[in-house]
Amino acid sequence: MAERPRIFGKFGGSAPAAVATVAVGSTRTGGAVARIWSALASHGALALKVLVVLWVVAVLASVFFVMKA
Repeated sequence: MAERPRIFGKFGGSAPAAVATVAVGSTRTGGAVARIWSALASHGALALKVLVVLWVVAVLASVFFVMKA
C-alpha cells in the first residue's frame, strides 16, 4: 500500500483520504420532515411570531438570573 503524501512537511499530517458517504433516510423521518414543512407553509407567520416571543422570554429570563446572582 502506498503512503499518502505529507502536506505539512516532514512532521505534518498526511493528506486526507477520500471518503464516500451515502445519505441514509428513514421513512419515518421523511414523513416528519414533510409534515413540518407543510405546517410551516400554512402557519409560517404564526410560527415565526411564537419563536420570537420564546426567544425574548429566554433572553429576559437569562438576564434576570444574571442580575439575581
